[in-house]
Amino acid sequence: MTTDEPVDLDERLRSAGYRVTGPRRAVWTALCQASGHVTAEQLSAQVTAAGQADQASVYRTLALFEELGLARQSRLGDADAARWEVAHPDEHFHLVCANCGDIDHHVGSLVSRIRDHLEGDHRFEVRDVELVVTGICARCRDDEATA
Repeated sequence: MTTDEPVDLDERLRSAGYRVTGPRRAVWTALCQASGHVTAEQLSAQVTAAGQADQASVYRTLALFEELGLARQSRLGDADAARWEVAHPDEHFHLVCANCGDIDHHVGSLVSRIRDHLEGDHRFEVRDVELVVTGICARCRDDEATA
């Protein structure tokens, strides 16, 4: 996606030659309402509990949404499950707390500088930038300091 405008899911699916189905709408709604990055299992639990889709439909739908540029999948740790979020146009850092697992976005000019460096100095065609920084968040640091 290249804008911050709301997505017309029905239009995006139809224009790409896909049917609009209840399970696809349910997964989209759950993804849009999620606070932060969610696993496919979390989305599946939500939509299957409501009787809106089965687990296999959730996984297929997420893969389709990624293909259409509607959703982004990130691996935010070696052993962690993939996390999903609604696609957005900015490239950013994922700041992952190794203590509590909190995930924060950090948007800044450094990602574009890295992209420019790789493309200009190394003639490397960058298609996507996904930076994950693992550390301890401020809340956990404060908790450790007061303990």
